[in-house]
Amino acid sequence: MNPEQREAVKYIDGPLLVLAGAGSGKTRVITRKIAYLVQECGIKAAHIAALTFTNKAAREMKSRVTEQLSGTNTRGLIVSTFHNLGLTILRREYQAADLKQGFSIFDSTDVQTVIRELQRAETGSNVDDAEVISHRISRWKNDFITPQQALYGAETDQDAFFAGFYIKYQRQLHAYNAVDFDDLIMKPVLLFQQHLEVLLRWRRKIHYLLVDEYQDTNASQYEMLKLLIGTEARLTAVGDDDQSIYAWRGARPENIEQLNKDYPILRVVKLEQNYRSTGRILKAANQLIRINPHAFEKRLWSELGYGDPIRVIECTSGEGEAERVVMELQSHKFQKSTQFKDYAILYRGNFQSRLFERYLRELGIPYVISGALSFFERSEVKDIMAYLRLLSNPDDDTAFLRIVNTPRREIGSATLEKLGKYASDRSISLLAACTEFGIRELFSDRILSKLDTFANWIAATTEASERGNPVQVARSMMEEIGYELWLFEQCKDDKKAERRMKNVNEVLDWLQRIKDKEKGETLGEMVAHMCLMDILERNNEDQDLDAVSLMTYHAAKGLEFPNVFMVGVEEELLPHSSSIMEDNIEEERRLAYVGITRAQRQLTITYAKKRNRYGESVECEPSRFLDELPEDDLEWTGGGRELDEETSKKRARDHLDMMKNMFE
Repeated sequence: MNPEQREAVKYIDGPLLVLAGAGSGKTRVITRKIAYLVQECGIKAAHIAALTFTNKAAREMKSRVTEQLSGTNTRGLIVSTFHNLGLTILRREYQAADLKQGFSIFDSTDVQTVIRELQRAETGSNVDDAEVISHRISRWKNDFITPQQALYGAETDQDAFFAGFYIKYQRQLHAYNAVDFDDLIMKPVLLFQQHLEVLLRWRRKIHYLLVDEYQDTNASQYEMLKLLIGTEARLTAVGDDDQSIYAWRGARPENIEQLNKDYPILRVVKLEQNYRSTGRILKAANQLIRINPHAFEKRLWSELGYGDPIRVIECTSGEGEAERVVMELQSHKFQKSTQFKDYAILYRGNFQSRLFERYLRELGIPYVISGALSFFERSEVKDIMAYLRLLSNPDDDTAFLRIVNTPRREIGSATLEKLGKYASDRSISLLAACTEFGIRELFSDRILSKLDTFANWIAATTEASERGNPVQVARSMMEEIGYELWLFEQCKDDKKAERRMKNVNEVLDWLQRIKDKEKGETLGEMVAHMCLMDILERNNEDQDLDAVSLMTYHAAKGLEFPNVFMVGVEEELLPHSSSIMEDNIEEERRLAYVGITRAQRQLTITYAKKRNRYGESVECEPSRFLDELPEDDLEWTGGGRELDEETSKKRARDHLDMMKNMFE
């Protein structure tokens, strides 16, 4: 470790903020500090918690800690995401949190389903603004604003409408014995505020708290941290305000400054030595980001040499840009004998990937896209997860609605609408309503028989899962309903049906792995674990393929590549048009900073003079951020700033050599 890293590891006399620049070894500091706390300070691992934002980061951190504490008792050590900790708290304190055991976790699709049902019941409106309403509610929760506070603070009729919906939505979640993703933070905070004995119990559990990516915390997460650390403030927060790029989902980079206000004795340690990039890349990043205001100044430096110039290429069009980037990438690979996975193409929006995919496919270059359809978003996976959710929580109406007619049981939408109204009037779940005597006035004997049969089958299957092996019961359940046959009937292509059934079996295999690993967990606990994984991960992060990476700047945060192409660096793309309108250029500048600091050795920036938008060709302007980079370190191609003749001839020779190698 360098001197600053050592200081950060060994300081335990009060709250500590580690300002860790890109590539400065922040994970090393956190993992070494956990080992130091256990081995040198005598704090038991079971009394230490380290929090981050993704399962991948948590797994990597835990793996490194386990290596360093080899032979030491690490039982009870918490290394997890904020939301995983929130889930653990709610599972242990569910009664104080006014929940029933086996509560469900609703993802964004479930949330919007609940909101649509409320809209139809309350207003009779067919206008689908569920996404807008869910986003507003999510922002309130991230900002730690309760429904009553939202209503009290409403300044317009629209604010009051959304706040009223927030109140009804929370009541509905409570009726379903469910929480949404944001509740996994907000509910534990409310729990701590309202039940001192619960808070003290968790303070006794967590003697020292470490937080990674602190700049990404929202107001609710900050409240959770403050409550857990109390006045003793046994905290190490590691973050970088220059990489705060998630304001749109509630992140508050000002939490860095707030920490300094709330804890005047805060020690600040800066990690400025970068172990990733060349000096020229860091110089460009430093010059760009210094334009933003800062609570604490820092400047990255490196011992890896000055490096190659940053290339800036003007392209005639969006298509020309994609073709040029792919040809440059292929040429560089042949010249340097690199691998495809050494390259990343970064862009502002996922829609930009299409042209690059086309040219990569045409040249047979393998690639992977971050943000593609995730495993959990596939309909067959959602189906089986809904069955498992209903078995573990009979109050889960969104799960009921998804699977009551999958495969078809001839229970139509008119029946479900009547059943829903009856259940709402009685304040019971849809499943419970299926067997109530009162519905006999609403339906024919044929419909009553179908509802009764379905409800009794769910009850019997639930009982079987509680008495026996829940995984085996789940497998038998899928056979009983004839799901595989139904898939083949739904798919025109048998291979597609086979692939979909393979996904179903993967869910069942995963359930078995959880059961084997977490012996004694109930079906509800296993399903809650799976639902949280669904929400947090959404796609397979662990594949290590030799393929070019295509991703947004947001998705690239935390990653690094030897060679990076930043494409579409134009006004209205980077910075984005919405940010220009909202005067939020600072976050867009941080996004460009993140893009630049992903590059280890070679950075190439491209922009187009024209681009097709909404079916017509429009003129494009180079991004203002290009003018904020150090001119002496840029090597321009096009844009009136051509290469000198000697460099241009060298490029031509390199291209010819590459073509010869291809033919050979």
